[in-house]
Amino acid sequence: MRTAIMAFAIAAMTQAATDVCQAADAPLIQVQRIPLENVRGRIDHMAVDIAGNRLFVAELGNDSVDMVDLKSGKATGRISNLKEPQGIAYLSDGDLIVVANAGDRSVRFFRAADLAPVGTVALGEDADDIRTDTAGGRVLVGYGNGGLAEIEPTNRSLVSEIKLAGHPEGFEIDRKANRAFVNVPDGRQVAVLDLRSGKQVSTWKFTSLNGNFPMARVGSGGPVAVVFRSPPKLVLLDPATGSVEQSVDVCGDADDVFFDGKRQQFYVSCGDGEIDVIERDANALKTIGNVGTSAGARTSLFVPELDRLFVAARAGWFESQAAILVFRPSP
Repeated sequence: MRTAIMAFAIAAMTQAATDVCQAADAPLIQVQRIPLENVRGRIDHMAVDIAGNRLFVAELGNDSVDMVDLKSGKATGRISNLKEPQGIAYLSDGDLIVVANAGDRSVRFFRAADLAPVGTVALGEDADDIRTDTAGGRVLVGYGNGGLAEIEPTNRSLVSEIKLAGHPEGFEIDRKANRAFVNVPDGRQVAVLDLRSGKQVSTWKFTSLNGNFPMARVGSGGPVAVVFRSPPKLVLLDPATGSVEQSVDVCGDADDVFFDGKRQQFYVSCGDGEIDVIERDANALKTIGNVGTSAGARTSLFVPELDRLFVAARAGWFESQAAILVFRPSP
């Protein structure tokens, strides 16, 4: 009996050592799990305050936003009584949190120091993703059945609106060219917008690809990276013409994609419970790893300055508590 127990223990230790080696060789290594207390339902986008080492989490299903101290690994404050918060951004100039709320068609501003409200902009239905234009000092918000709104954060006023063919999902700003690339899955297109004139200047249509939700840029002037859900593919598009340069299969139900310029690789987070790590070179895109998360963990945020990928894991049947999973790229 004693021999059998020792044999089992040795086998377990051997398996544990193998798991550690495999983890060490993985392109992403989980280094932290930050619990989110009393958070139910879907979690949407995140934003970061690099100087203050704070993460802000839009908890859509919980009608709240949590502020997380990344040093202690704990949530230190909460904005409650929101209406389906989806998009979120942090403005270091003014120390402001910007929250787009789908439920009440608002974009709300809060002081990050004490989470006090400081203003609201009424917008169209389904206020969603947010991007900050640091060059112009403006905030861009996708909303409704087809619109991109430009907001002045200092006086909290609506500056302009650009109409689109459908509800916008992921979008990116080309600050050098003063353009925006916008995923419009309902129109099966990427819309190219001129931010100076406030008009759509080009339309990249797709016939065999559907569900273009997440988007990223490959450096300044590089390709536009778009992830489609049907079929699930990461596609690199020429920023001038929209023609396909490269593509590769990815995990299902993708909601975020980021490009790691240091390692020349993409991170695609998917609702089927994994992150695909895809390497890019001049010739091809190659999947170099599939890292497990949890079912429904679709949204993520890669912060190059911290060299960390944050993934939002919702509470569910197998995860009793919502959490932020923190991954370190390797090497």
